[in-house]
Amino acid sequence: MNQLRKPAWLQKKISPSAHSEMEGLLGELRLNTVCQQARCPNITECFKNRQATFLIMGRICTRLCSFCSVSKEAPLPVDPNEPANVAEAICRLKLSHVVITSPTRDDLPDGGASCYAATVQEIRKASPRTKVELLIPDFMGSVASLETVIAGAPDILGHNLETVPRLYHIRLGADYRRSLDLLAAAHRLNPALKTKSGVMLGLGEEEAELLSVLEDLVATGCSYLSLGQYLAPSRQHHPVQRFVEPELFERYREIALQMGFEHVESGPYVRSSYHADQYGTDAAGD
Repeated sequence: MNQLRKPAWLQKKISPSAHSEMEGLLGELRLNTVCQQARCPNITECFKNRQATFLIMGRICTRLCSFCSVSKEAPLPVDPNEPANVAEAICRLKLSHVVITSPTRDDLPDGGASCYAATVQEIRKASPRTKVELLIPDFMGSVASLETVIAGAPDILGHNLETVPRLYHIRLGADYRRSLDLLAAAHRLNPALKTKSGVMLGLGEEEAELLSVLEDLVATGCSYLSLGQYLAPSRQHHPVQRFVEPELFERYREIALQMGFEHVESGPYVRSSYHADQYGTDAAGD
């Protein structure tokens, strides 16, 4: 299939020369970021602003999503020093808000839930004023793993649906209903905990399908939503089916707010952790 040509509104430049300070810190502390592994188009902007989304439990995912560039090999053992190293990086960067995520680790007994909890604990000790947002996998539907994460007391708990149910064949190993159930369970276990989800556009979804997904999310008690343009990491990944116009992203943002989301970030370059510190700053609802 021929690759679609990027439109004028998707020409953000990446400048590797601006990454040296952040990459030096990450190398020293043996840390990974989703910014690097997912080839995020916002990496230069975020690294220049001394911001990063930390990828814990290694760089290797046990799932085979055809839209994602995270490594898919045999996972390595978890580094026991990683939670403290993440906390150290947060202190050095003076982060007021941090997003922590991971590859899916179905090979671990609890899916990595205890690693998330340990990381939050170390951050609380080293930088108690930092707001901690977790972007978690589905833990294969394990409520016990979810309880472990929630017991760690993150400020925001995210889990991305990524796309509409009809296209879940590109999320090999994932299940739409299981992901919805996880978000609903999180809200039920701690109604005060803000939950968040993200959806990529341009994968081939229809508008009615997208709006149905947003309704499903609101029904779980989800407070925060991100909508962004899917960009294929390479020609070997699922191809972009459409580049969604900025005006349509704004329309979907308005619709989502009317549905009941408290905060929505919607635009071509929006990602789960992009401008994450802005969520909840407009509690009155824009």
